[in-house]
Amino acid sequence: MSTMSKDNIEHDQRSPPSSDSNLPKYLQQNDVVEEFKDLVFSLPREKGWVASYVHQYQGFWHTTRQIQGVLSCQKHFKSLDNDILLVSTPKSGTTWLKAIIFSLVNRSTFPDTKHNHPLLTTNPHVLVPFLELDLYVETNHVPDLSAISKASFDRPRLFSTHLPYVSLPESVKTSACKIVYLCRNPKDIFVSLWHFTNRLRPESWGQNSMEESFDKFCNGVSLYGPFWDHLLGYWKVSSETERPEKVLFLNYDEMRKEPFSHVKKLAEFVGFPFSVEEEANGDVARILELCSFDNLSNLEVNKSGKLWSGEENKAFFRRGEVGDWTNHLTPEMAEKLDSLVEQKLHGSGLKF
Repeated sequence: MSTMSKDNIEHDQRSPPSSDSNLPKYLQQNDVVEEFKDLVFSLPREKGWVASYVHQYQGFWHTTRQIQGVLSCQKHFKSLDNDILLVSTPKSGTTWLKAIIFSLVNRSTFPDTKHNHPLLTTNPHVLVPFLELDLYVETNHVPDLSAISKASFDRPRLFSTHLPYVSLPESVKTSACKIVYLCRNPKDIFVSLWHFTNRLRPESWGQNSMEESFDKFCNGVSLYGPFWDHLLGYWKVSSETERPEKVLFLNYDEMRKEPFSHVKKLAEFVGFPFSVEEEANGDVARILELCSFDNLSNLEVNKSGKLWSGEENKAFFRRGEVGDWTNHLTPEMAEKLDSLVEQKLHGSGLKF
């Protein structure tokens, strides 16, 4: 792991594989604001998966653009007691969970899931924005979050983040806001992340090899990695008897197996439980159908639209299957990752 001088980093940032101004926003990394320059330049860094490199901050890895959002979010975001924050590592089922929780919270406002629902015309990442990637990444201003309240139709504000627990704004930790954490089998996370990051790379940059990416993942050098430290940070809080109401810890694989029971559990946790009448009327089933991979991936907005930062919406919909890693990893790779995760999670009570 190497730390480079400010002059060397500035030189590298002026000379990315392509002109920064010609790149989509999620790839731009030259414009480091003065407020954060000294800190960003002092951090350890490694070759990135999408952007040219990632920086290590508070033990986790971020692109240059992301880390400015992290720092700004930590400095300015003030959580409210009724906020709901969705947390995950990248490629853990985030898009699906956003769609589900938006539908749960707003189901009385939008009961028609077939014809008149925001998810039919808007990507889930727009409806439930990332703190550090959407709201605070433009560090020259502090966002007006009153728009979020209006967009949520006077319901609790819905936000998402990939931030590890240690990097959350202090107000999130001390307020009564709810945290919903979604984890996934690390083998599926890796495969999905490898596909996703290669789709985001310009064609002229070439593709990351699976072997090189796998080594990085196992060494903890991945977006918001190490995976196991991210996981353990939230697992510890969710297991603490003093605040069991703070974090709901969900497993993507288990949610896919038993979606009805998990969605009902989620609804209760965030304060919007289903009534007996709603269950009898099939409201849970309607939400699951609306938020299904097949339905969301076939909507026009998710086939042809783009996020403000330049990512194509279709990049967030590949397969969403449990166990897809068997089609990509060798037995040796699977064994290595299983052994590593078992070692890292030893004694925590958490297993995959």
